[in-house]
Amino acid sequence: MVAHEYAHGWVAMKNGDPTAYQLGRLTWNPLKHIDPFMTILLPVFLAISHAPILGGAKPIPVNPRNYRNFKRGDIMVSLAGVTTNVILAFLFAAVIPFLYFPGRAFPAAENAFAILQRMFIYGIQINLILAAFNLLPIPPLDGSHVFKYVLPPAWALSYERISRFGLLIIYALLFLGGPLLTWWLFPAEAITNFLVGTVGGFILPWQGSL
Repeated sequence: MVAHEYAHGWVAMKNGDPTAYQLGRLTWNPLKHIDPFMTILLPVFLAISHAPILGGAKPIPVNPRNYRNFKRGDIMVSLAGVTTNVILAFLFAAVIPFLYFPGRAFPAAENAFAILQRMFIYGIQINLILAAFNLLPIPPLDGSHVFKYVLPPAWALSYERISRFGLLIIYALLFLGGPLLTWWLFPAEAITNFLVGTVGGFILPWQGSL
């Protein structure tokens, strides 16, 4: 999530908006991206309630009025986060084979390298699911900033107004939209299976459970 938010701020700055940088949010420090409600209280409350867990980082502050080209800047900044998540997934897949060889060369450390590989496998899945989920055309998710440009201007204005109910809509989708959400996330799962399958011959055996 830190990489996702950093990408938003970095691309915004490249498009002429230094807001995130000026406010000290263009940083890899995860503490700067913690939102008391979205990152801590909401996930804890939902976990205690045995409900689907939903959470997120503190959104990067941007001022679209600073973009040199408003429409292009808005689309680029919105897609920067999901693009970063996809790139990370492919990078994690590429790293997995490189952990195989030292694991085989040093048997005493094989289990440690096997654990690292599984962390990267989870990283592939989580990043691709985050990318797909954020592309949902529900304000204020990233996909809504792209979808609004395919709507007539009057419709786009009304569409943006539902952002105040966005969290409720997303949560209703988690509860009631199982088949729809499964269909939407299918490409993420398919790409995950493809990437893991591609490097499957380099995955070390591991003694334990995660």
